[in-house]
Amino acid sequence: MNQRTVMELKRFATQIRLESILSMGACGSGHVGGVLSAADLVAVLYGLEACYDPKDPHKEDRDRIVLSKGHCGPVLYAALALKGFFPKELLSTLNQNGTTLPSHCNMHDTPGIDMSTGSLGQGASLAAGIALGMRMKGLQDRYTYLILGDGECDEGQVWEMALFAAQQKQDNLIAFVDLNHQQLDGYTDDICGLGDLRQKFQDFGWWAVQIDGHDVEAIHQAIQDAKTHKGVPSVIVLDTVKGKGWSVTEGKPGVHHIPISKEQMEQARQELGAQIAALEEQLEGEELDGI
Repeated sequence: MNQRTVMELKRFATQIRLESILSMGACGSGHVGGVLSAADLVAVLYGLEACYDPKDPHKEDRDRIVLSKGHCGPVLYAALALKGFFPKELLSTLNQNGTTLPSHCNMHDTPGIDMSTGSLGQGASLAAGIALGMRMKGLQDRYTYLILGDGECDEGQVWEMALFAAQQKQDNLIAFVDLNHQQLDGYTDDICGLGDLRQKFQDFGWWAVQIDGHDVEAIHQAIQDAKTHKGVPSVIVLDTVKGKGWSVTEGKPGVHHIPISKEQMEQARQELGAQIAALEEQLEGEELDGI
């Protein structure tokens, strides 16, 4: 991956973070911690890896993205809006009466959402079913990307899916675990520690790797590596920071779901807006260097 692509993905991730914060702020509150920790992954998927068409969201020959931790829907909504699935102005209607952007992902309401999710663990089984169905339809070259939370992996259904996917040799299923080390009630290790998640998935028959979940280049490379492993599903465990990218929340406890004030929205505009501007300046410099 060249340096320009890296900077473009970093800019996209920062734009996703900003639009997500503003969207949740318009609602008054949101699952900020897990939204922001997943932004770099979502930027790589929608900015580089996934096959989709904003003008035809239901195109049969597309990749599917299943956000099993569906309460973090704003991270997908921001990416979808920025990619033209629907007007960006709709982001300010999040979880309000008459909206097409409910708090949890709903495939019947929002263009670009491939599966309704939110009851933790169920998205895992749904993704495995989608991957199986795509293979039965002859769409062997299309992938199902599954995004799990680390707290979500407390759910037994996740591990039933892990057994099933390995048994079915679902090499068109690539899962990600957002290992941000916190869940609703506190730190995951204090509530129901799962130990080495990478090793656990490997023991269940998956190709598994653990990487820095905020390194867009590493995420891209891990996805490419996963696609070379045939006959097994893949999981990429993303070591992330809850609330990443916003000084109000980054690395702080108790940011799973928080209120967002108008003052904090303005602070986010300034802080993340400055980051975006700096990246755009670097990109302009890259263009000049290439002339």
